Amino acid sequence: MEQSQSMRSDIYLLLATLFRHEPSEELLGFLTHLEFEHNGTPMAEAWSALISSSQHNSASAIADEYQELFIGIGRGEVVPFSSWHITGSLMEKPLAEIRFDLSKIGLERSENVKEPEDHIAALCEIMSYLCDADQQQQKAFFNRHISPWYTSLVEQIHSAPSANFYLAAAKLLSAFLNLENVAFSDAKSSKRNTHKIEVKNLSN
Repeated sequence: MEQSQSMRSDIYLLLATLFRHEPSEELLGFLTHLEFEHNGTPMAEAWSALISSSQHNSASAIADEYQELFIGIGRGEVVPFSSWHITGSLMEKPLAEIRFDLSKIGLERSENVKEPEDHIAALCEIMSYLCDADQQQQKAFFNRHISPWYTSLVEQIHSAPSANFYLAAAKLLSAFLNLENVAFSDAKSSKRNTHKIEVKNLSN
């Protein structure tokens, strides 16, 4: 059970890293050697796609892709902020709600982090932190701040002209968050989220 929580935390941190900035050569090398259970589940398919994409794309090519997708000139092809997907504008009510909930659990944005707290990478980092918390706290944060919009983000990535490596990253994001969504929807009185994730060596 504890291993499941640790694995979930690791996956959230991996997603946070992939979406906060382009992956380093070291991370790509790590991803190419991931082992997972080939059982035909969406998670297994997502791991397979990410491993293959890591093997066939260079760090420099992915850096260019990241620039086009998430930064661009003025704005990238993809907007990784919940406010935009929920309201159509940046820095709106969803961001204020996240900041309010973070203040309640004693978290705040680090001074060296530029993007607002409603960035998908920041939300994944928060969920990684909450994996050791009571399930109801995890459920409340996920259902309020991630569940309403992550499918819109995934669809935007799939429609982006420059998407290549990040098609695989979005596939993992979707498969994993779909698992989380179902687990939190089904959660009643249990204190832990224990769904199975088919990967063997995510932690170094």
